[in-house]
Amino acid sequence: MSAANHCTVTEFFLAGLSEKPELQMPLFLLFSGIYVVTAAGNLGMITLIVFSPHLHNPMYYFLSSLSFIDFCQSTVVTPKMLVGFLTEKNLISYPGCMTQLYFVIIFGIAECYTLAAMAYDRYVAICNPLLYSITMSYQIYSSLISGVYIFGVFGASVNTGFMTSIWFCKLDVINHYFCDLLPLLKLACSNTSISELLILVFGTLDIFVPILTIITSYISIISSILRIHSTEGRSKAFSTCSSHILAVVIFFGSLAFMYLQPSSVNSIDQGKVSSVFYTIVVPMLNPIIYSLRNKDVSVALKKILERKAFM
Repeated sequence: MSAANHCTVTEFFLAGLSEKPELQMPLFLLFSGIYVVTAAGNLGMITLIVFSPHLHNPMYYFLSSLSFIDFCQSTVVTPKMLVGFLTEKNLISYPGCMTQLYFVIIFGIAECYTLAAMAYDRYVAICNPLLYSITMSYQIYSSLISGVYIFGVFGASVNTGFMTSIWFCKLDVINHYFCDLLPLLKLACSNTSISELLILVFGTLDIFVPILTIITSYISIISSILRIHSTEGRSKAFSTCSSHILAVVIFFGSLAFMYLQPSSVNSIDQGKVSSVFYTIVVPMLNPIIYSLRNKDVSVALKKILERKAFM
């Protein structure tokens, strides 16, 4: 047999979130609503930033990139999941499965590094405000945004490349609502040790490097906030930080729970729950946590609405 691709499976069945018939329609309605909110929130945020000149600075360019990533991540996963709620067997072709896996990994890794870049941006703005325009010049923030996607494409290419070399000949039912690394490995007939090692290496690198960046940035940020004499100023700054940290904890916590456990310990059913957070819930929450609570964004939205009212 050729070593390139031993696949004898031409399509997979996605088991979905639940196999109980009475839950299919309520889940369909719930996640349809979440997807609409996610799409409206993230596309609306991108549009608002594009058409509001006073939002044309690094902080909001990072926000627009995050919104793009969240919209794409949700779109890669949610529509196929919704189909599964309405059909008895949710089929996905082998190439379609590998394509979905590829883009899920790209946007997952990109979100990790975008969150880290945003934390670094806030560190520079709060701790070194006089150097902000130099430290966050066009060349630097555009390089950071480009680097986010380069890391995502590299990680996805390596992991998906090795996944396509695995021989799938057992069951063709993926116990998940989308094509993900660990559920696919459960169906493998050939040796998966290299892929498991890659998942652990990339998972560790792409989770802990951004987390360390975020923690280091926030230690300096909190230290600067504590030196603010105004109680109201400190309270406002801590409120903003707590929202950011909450979203980071939800996103990275669910990723770590899913990918940093040994395969012998990992439960796919528990993994489904954690996956819902980072592929569906977090993309819906991010526009609210990072943007809608921001005063500048609220003012920009109000101006656009007033402009349309007078047209």
